[in-house]
Amino acid sequence: MIDAYGDPGTPDRRDGWHYLWWLVRRQPGRSVAGAALGSVWMVLLSATPYLMARAVDEGLTPGDTGALTLWTSLMVAVGAFNAWLGILRHRTMTRVRMDANFRTVKVVVDHAVRLGAALPRRVGAGEVVTIGVGDVQQIASALTVIGPGVGAVVAYLAVTGLLLTVSVRLTLVVLVGMPLIAVLVGPLTRRLQGVEAEYRERQGVLTARIGDLAGGLRVLNGLGGKGLFADAFRRDSARLRAQGYRVGAVTSWMQALGLGLPTLYLAVVTWLAARMAAQGTITVGELVSVYGYVAVLVRPVSFFVDWGYQLGRGAVAARRVVRLLRVEPEPDTGTAQAPAEPSVLYEPESGVRVLPGRLTALAADRPADATTVVDRLGRYEPSAVTWGDVRLDDIPLPQVRARILVADHEADLFAGTLREVIGGPAAPLKGAGTHATGHDEPAPAERPSDARPDAHMTRVLHMAAADDILTALPAGLDTPMDAQARNLSGGQRQRIRLARALLADPEVLLAVEPTSALDAHTEAVVADRLRESRRGRTTVVTTTSPLVLDRADTVHYLVDGKVAATGSHQRLLAEEPGYRALVARDTEEAAR
Repeated sequence: MIDAYGDPGTPDRRDGWHYLWWLVRRQPGRSVAGAALGSVWMVLLSATPYLMARAVDEGLTPGDTGALTLWTSLMVAVGAFNAWLGILRHRTMTRVRMDANFRTVKVVVDHAVRLGAALPRRVGAGEVVTIGVGDVQQIASALTVIGPGVGAVVAYLAVTGLLLTVSVRLTLVVLVGMPLIAVLVGPLTRRLQGVEAEYRERQGVLTARIGDLAGGLRVLNGLGGKGLFADAFRRDSARLRAQGYRVGAVTSWMQALGLGLPTLYLAVVTWLAARMAAQGTITVGELVSVYGYVAVLVRPVSFFVDWGYQLGRGAVAARRVVRLLRVEPEPDTGTAQAPAEPSVLYEPESGVRVLPGRLTALAADRPADATTVVDRLGRYEPSAVTWGDVRLDDIPLPQVRARILVADHEADLFAGTLREVIGGPAAPLKGAGTHATGHDEPAPAERPSDARPDAHMTRVLHMAAADDILTALPAGLDTPMDAQARNLSGGQRQRIRLARALLADPEVLLAVEPTSALDAHTEAVVADRLRESRRGRTTVVTTTSPLVLDRADTVHYLVDGKVAATGSHQRLLAEEPGYRALVARDTEEAAR
């Protein structure tokens, strides 16, 4: 199967069917083996009726014990051999499906990482979750066509050939029956693709709503909007349930036909064969063989119906994957060189000017406005930001990422030891290599954790006032952390994120609400140490905390996303009533 660290290849993004064929072509040896094993296994199923007919006609009817023993022994041997082939076939097809599963996951994850910060703006979270949870499994299941599917075709042709030795009339009935079943099942297959595609779309919307609801439940409850969103979720889930019933209705018809039509098929052919035996046209042994052949054919015919079912659902799932893979990141057309020396960052839309080597704070009446300014300064949103005399979007993105780091207070923390979470390759940062959600371009100078001595990491933890976290953990830096560091408190997680940003030591650090989850005492310590550790380096923080604002060299007061006033914290307190009210509100909330 695909190596977890290997190259999954370049997927065929023309449509869902081409993507499925690409998955087959990526494992040619295993696909051929699955088809061959499936074909031999299913053909040998038809050998049993043939051997049984010989045992009846040459051994049982004339009373020849030796011939009866010979043909019976051959049946046992062929049955045992076929059982062994069945095991190999199942193992091979399991590997085929797992390779398709893991390859699709790797292709999707690699593409999501390549999209980076563009992912949440171009693709809904529900769409990505639905692909990962359901569509990948459907795609893998569709590859069942390789083994049993090809085997069903070969077995159908083989049984038809055997029937020719018994009766041309029966053979014609068998040949006509298969196209008839295809005609009956074909419209249902197309109908299934339509209702399945709509169901998947609704599922993605509902999944996104679940994520939004879960993430903002506390805020919604405080605003009294929980009931409103709950009603919307109830309506969406009811629509999804109704669509699920429609999918189930089509599926049930396909499964019923898959079982009922072959059974009816068996009854017709057996009735014809019995009449021919009664008329003496065929022998008793041939009657037994015909019944056995048709009984064997029930499985290939069922597989044909299942083909349509699995391939239809797989094509729908593959189309959704292809649609995601067609989303391209914003092109990086920058050719200008970044300033050689620390320079002013200027965001004209808001009027924010960040002087090099200083600690600048953004205090906004709406926190989201300050976050938007940071995203523009970090080139995570289109803007006319200049860095020195050069537009930021004219500079090649790797240069920007190598020197400007956006550290989000809700950035992902992946599972691993504390050392890995802070400085290892599993520790993503928005800016210096990864976006806040853990997806972006790789940093050009990313270093493994063993290149950062523990002493330096300990100093960084001290800068983030996280010494107590390290002391309390049983194995220190080697203590395992859960995903998102759920075994730590909210304030501890925030300090770990800050320590991770400080360890990166970027030329420009843009920190979003780095102390929002801390108590007043810890916040003051963090503010002092952040100022000291970043002395002479360009640092921007978004906050309304007076403890942090008082340590800033420059404070920009934003109203409706625009700079309303600039100055020191003390001067703005004295001269700006709106700023004073904003800071006082934050103080009152902290006191509560």
